[in-house]
Amino acid sequence: MSGLKGIRPETRARIELAMAELAYRPNAAARLLRTQRSNRIGVIAERVDQTGPARTIAGAMERARERGYLLDVVLTRGLDVGAIKTALALVNDHRVAGILATAQTAAIVEYVEQQTAGSPFVVDGRFRASPNGPSTNEFSGALAADHLLDLGHERVGYLSGPTAWLAASDRLAGFSRRMAERGGEVVWTRQGDWSADSGAAAWHGLSEEERAVTAVGSGNDSMAVGMMSAAARDGVAVPGDLSVIGNDDIHEARYLQPSLSTIAVDFEAEGRALVDQLLIQVDQDVLEVVPAPLPRLVARESTRQVRPARSP
Repeated sequence: MSGLKGIRPETRARIELAMAELAYRPNAAARLLRTQRSNRIGVIAERVDQTGPARTIAGAMERARERGYLLDVVLTRGLDVGAIKTALALVNDHRVAGILATAQTAAIVEYVEQQTAGSPFVVDGRFRASPNGPSTNEFSGALAADHLLDLGHERVGYLSGPTAWLAASDRLAGFSRRMAERGGEVVWTRQGDWSADSGAAAWHGLSEEERAVTAVGSGNDSMAVGMMSAAARDGVAVPGDLSVIGNDDIHEARYLQPSLSTIAVDFEAEGRALVDQLLIQVDQDVLEVVPAPLPRLVARESTRQVRPARSP
């Protein structure tokens, strides 16, 4: 089982038969104890009430368990350095093999990297489905812009999450860049806090001229739902007067009236891949990272064609 050479073929065959009959599986945790390596991964998490971070951690837990590791999850209260310093101290008390950070800001990531110099560290906001490609969040933003442009929407608005978050800033950057590349215009941007309430508030804060856009992209589905509801109360029909596309593909999105067009992200697969990326730095038995699929468009009723699409 350890790959040693010189074992007689008939001996190997008998051992393999016994393993099959007993349904034997190597105990990864026991192997780590034998080699005196930690089998714990520290997770610094923020806003696990949100879809993305919660599902990412769920996927990370699944992969860690498969690899014989446990997650020590420390929730932070706010994204200030003081909260992260306390979280790091708690994580390091458990002698972890590495640290995974979810839903963080660029400033916090830089701080953690300084404090854990030389130690394995990954962050979900920087996850890339391919080594040289854009982050999955940038890709999501570009995909939403492509959908609106393909439907003929050339003057649009964008409702971002808090741009201090890596996820929010990358989705906004991907959306804006693709609009500019294809000749569209982002007439206005607003920031929400990921909640439906902030989506509604953003709509109420728009001028009449700003409301004249034909479509809005949203950094997540909850803010899109809030904006759609507020627009409907003001007599603006979705998608008749305004097309709206979200991000994340929450389960409820398909049951809305109208159902919400969105960008589906496999957060669980990203969580599994992040654990692989971390463990490949510390565990010689982890030889590759199982890639997560790219985000994909889910076109539903909240977006519609307004004119022939502009060529890519």
